[in-house]
Amino acid sequence: MISFKADSIDWEKMDGLVPTVVQDETGQVVMLAFSNEESLKRAIETEYAWYYSRSRNKLWKKGESSGNTQKISEISTDCDKDAILFKIKQKGSACHTGNYSCFGDKEFNFQELFEIIKDRKMNPKKESYTSSLFDDSKGAVNKILEKIGEESAELIIAVKDNKKEDIVYELGDIFYFLMVLMAEKNIYIGDLLSELKKRRK
Repeated sequence: MISFKADSIDWEKMDGLVPTVVQDETGQVVMLAFSNEESLKRAIETEYAWYYSRSRNKLWKKGESSGNTQKISEISTDCDKDAILFKIKQKGSACHTGNYSCFGDKEFNFQELFEIIKDRKMNPKKESYTSSLFDDSKGAVNKILEKIGEESAELIIAVKDNKKEDIVYELGDIFYFLMVLMAEKNIYIGDLLSELKKRRK
């Protein structure tokens, strides 16, 4: 349930409309729209993004015709109470052009990589190396741990050789295998970020 009150917004400043920045779960901004009090109330009630169309002078639900809906996880406002931020899970593309975002294509990030790895676990592909790492008949956890050990040793060698290109390459391998381990143990990036946040001083 979303805990946000529509009447906390300063609706008078822009004649009943406020800009609404829409950000996906990875932090990428996917679009900018406008909300009025009624569209925001519907968004809060349904937990799906509703906006106000200035060109059509009507409320509209994102994805009502395309199916590219936006499931809202959080709503917040800026310090002046005259702009809104929707944090959403985007289904399909956000932009009417077919691009993932109205500001360009989908950015590659750790969350996207993690989702791919999880998919290879849940929907194994015979030709996929990642899927093979989750094969329980071959001792999945031990196999993953062995790869982390191997890559750690290779990283140490790369650091001692002081070659940036090699260091970055080996770090990429380690991050990949750590994510495979996280997927195997059902540990999510949010869990890791929460743990690191607790350590922040």
